[in-house]
This record gives sequence, C-alpha cells and structure tokens, in this order.
Amino acid sequence: MKSIATTPLNEFLSQPNIEASPAWELINGQARQKPMPTLFHSRLQRNLVNYINLHTEQFEAIQELRCIVPPYSPVPDISVVACNRLSDEDGPFKGAPDWLIEIRSPDQSTLDLQNKILHCLGNGTQLAWLIDISCQQVWVWLGDNLPLVLSAEDILPTLGNLPELTVKMVMAMTRAKS
Repeated sequence: MKSIATTPLNEFLSQPNIEASPAWELINGQARQKPMPTLFHSRLQRNLVNYINLHTEQFEAIQELRCIVPPYSPVPDISVVACNRLSDEDGPFKGAPDWLIEIRSPDQSTLDLQNKILHCLGNGTQLAWLIDISCQQVWVWLGDNLPLVLSAEDILPTLGNLPELTVKMVMAMTRAKS
C-alpha cells in the first residue's frame, strides 16, 4: 500500500493488506506500516501482556489490536481495555484503549509515537506508556498531566490494581524467555 498525503479513515480501513505483519496504521491521514519488532521488543510485549492479564480480571491486555479513534486507526503494541468495553464480536476495537503501551523500535520516531499517544489521550485513554529500551526509560502520561520520564527503581503507574512494577522490572522482561 502506498502512503497517500491524506487518506480518509474509511478508505484506509477498506484496504486489503492493512492487517499484514507488521500492521499498517493511519496517523494524521498518512498510512504507515509499523516497524518489524526486534527480539527484545517482542519479548517485552509478550511478557507485559502476560503479566497484566495474570494480575487483573478488570482489564485485558491485547497485542497489536487495531483501534478506531477517528480520524486515526492506531495499532498500539499493547492495548489494555476494561473487559466490559470489549465486544463479543470480532474486529477492530472502536475507541481508544484505557491504557496504551508503545515500545519504541530503534528506527521509530519518538515524536510520531507521542502524537499517536496524545491523540488517544484526547479520546479517552487514561494512561499511556512509551517504553524506550535503549534509554532504559518509560515516558508516562496519566490523564491530562504532562509526561513523566521514569527509570531504574521508579514505580510505574498502572490500571487494574497490578502488583508494583518498576522500570527495572519492565526492562528485565526484554530478556525473560517466558
């Protein structure tokens, strides 16, 4: 699929290959394919989803879930959604996730990721993390507050009454095999 200067959401969603791996997103009217995740990115994504789902029944963490947040169609690395907001029917999630987690790939623009996060925060997302593995930091947006940049033993805010998680614990998930 060729990136067009301004692609309408309905036109983008009708494209046959937007669910190819890696998925395509529509951000600011531009169709962009997400970067292929690295080993540490994939491990962290899997381990965080498993950790969240193991420790809360109020929310479900889902990898690479297409969200429809007009005029955007983001595919966060992890979408954490209150179980009562999830449909019984298959398809994209209509709305912004309650908690959005992005893991920055080495060739990904931090500004582009922040733009996606800010759009979702403006449309109902309560909590957002932007994890930067190479800097060993997590940018955190909580509601309308300015982002915090956390590292090392800093405790990360979560939804769903999860056990305490530090940045160091999250970074260790990049090396955990299960």
